[in-house]
Formats: sequence, structure tokens, C-alpha cells
Amino acid sequence: MILFWHDHGYAQSRMLNATATSTSRIESATIEDLNQLTELVMSLLGDEEDFKPDRHKQEHGLRLILEQPNRGRIFVLRTDHELIGMINLLFTISTAEGGLCILMEDVIVHPMHRGQGYGSMLLKFAISFAQERKFKRITLLTDRIGAESQKFFQKHGFAFSHMIPMRLVFSDGTN
Repeated sequence: MILFWHDHGYAQSRMLNATATSTSRIESATIEDLNQLTELVMSLLGDEEDFKPDRHKQEHGLRLILEQPNRGRIFVLRTDHELIGMINLLFTISTAEGGLCILMEDVIVHPMHRGQGYGSMLLKFAISFAQERKFKRITLLTDRIGAESQKFFQKHGFAFSHMIPMRLVFSDGTN
């Protein structure tokens, strides 16, 4: 798949304000963010029933996205002093929609910064990113038992699908 974005400065030039401070900004993640991104993903997976945190796997997956921006983008929310959240957008093609779509893999705000509008900032940013680039759809998976996260996404226009996620996991000890 060949995508046509060369917008490393895109996120830096866009400021979205919710209840966050004026020093918060959303920008493209870089390889220098890898350790902090890994910590955020591991904290998310620690709360989910289907996954077990594994530093090597999380770091490897994040590195694949950061090093191959045609496969997806990771955007981070940071202040002048710290990285406080992230959103991971993976690019795919939908034959049903007839075009490029996004699989939103991770929306994470550091636990100490939740409830301050940062998750909404990240989500609105991702929606704007997708609409401006003419993606056809954003799909996400959220925990069945996570009523709070389901309400959050519904508040931002996401609806339940009649599709049921299923998966086949290959566990060969590599990658």
C-alpha cells in the first residue's frame, strides 16, 4: 500500500483545546518517544482481559509503526514537561467502503491525567485527521466490560456494529 502523506509537522501545527492547558499539544510520535509509549500501552493492556503486557512485544509493535508511517501513525499528547497520552491509527483498505480506513488501536491517557479532556482532544484530533485525508471509516475495539470507555466513544459519535470481532493468534515465540 502506498500512502501519500508527508506531514511530520501536521500535528505540531494543530492545537486543539478542551479543558487542557494551553501548553498541551498533539504531535506525531517519534522513535525518541518509544519508551514512554511502551509504558502507556503496557498500562492499558494490564487492565484488559484479552491481553497480557509484554514489554518486548509492545515495543516491537510500536517500533514497526514509528518506522513505517505508511502503515499507520501514532500521535502523542504532551505538555512542555511530559507525554501524557497517545492514539494509534493503523491504515487499512476496506472493500465494503471502497477505500482507505483506519483501525484505531490504542487511545491512552496516563492515569494521573484522566478526566481532564485529554482523551477527547486525542479522539477529536484523530477524527479530524481521518476526515481531512478522506478516510472512509474509523473502526475500534473496546472492552465488552468497559462501560466507561464505551460511553466515551459513543459520546464522540461511535456506534456499535453488528460485526463480532474474532481472532486467531499465532504464538510461535518470535516477534
